[in-house]
Amino acid sequence: MVTNSVDSRFTQTAARNNQRHTWLLFSIPGEAMGVIGLRCIRHMLMGVLCFYLAGCTGVPDGIEPVTGFDQNRYLGTWYEIARLDHSFEHGLSDVSATYSVNPDGSIAVLNRGFDSDEGEWREANGVARFVQSPDIAHLKVSFFGPFYGSYVVFELGENYDYAFVSGFNRSYLWFLARSPQVSETLRAEFLETIAELGFDAADLIWLDKPAEVIAGNL
Repeated sequence: MVTNSVDSRFTQTAARNNQRHTWLLFSIPGEAMGVIGLRCIRHMLMGVLCFYLAGCTGVPDGIEPVTGFDQNRYLGTWYEIARLDHSFEHGLSDVSATYSVNPDGSIAVLNRGFDSDEGEWREANGVARFVQSPDIAHLKVSFFGPFYGSYVVFELGENYDYAFVSGFNRSYLWFLARSPQVSETLRAEFLETIAELGFDAADLIWLDKPAEVIAGNL
């Protein structure tokens, strides 16, 4: 995972619901408006917000988070091998994610990638928390305010050397590894796994570099 997977559709839908409730507010007769009416409207708005926030931290149907998860083994730096692209990562290469433990027990997230258009590195700091228990690889990650997105590890190497990660739906997918290059066998395993689970491999962006390119940069 390389960034927060809160979809812009959340913002758009929340805005539509906010407009709907604003219209409701001004259509209530003046004598009926008061503390009770305002409370009802406030509760409706909070209900809509909670519904969409909860949806963004869920798990896609048919996806099962890894159990027996060991947080300490997962810490450190991961390299992005492939992803389904989104605006928050568009144009970024050499993407990595580094995880460490905060004093309060949450997980600090540092995402880093190179923006070729701007010719500079971009970084984003976030925080991750377990949705259920620390031995279930279903976390929620935030990069701004109270807005969280799902981080679901559904496949994990026995040696914690690779991970397949989804967001709250199948539009979010990452292939992470401990090195910036993986074997053809592992690439094939990733493609086979996501095909069985209903992800669209046609739109994948691959970031790992061929061995000859890496050798030429040494």
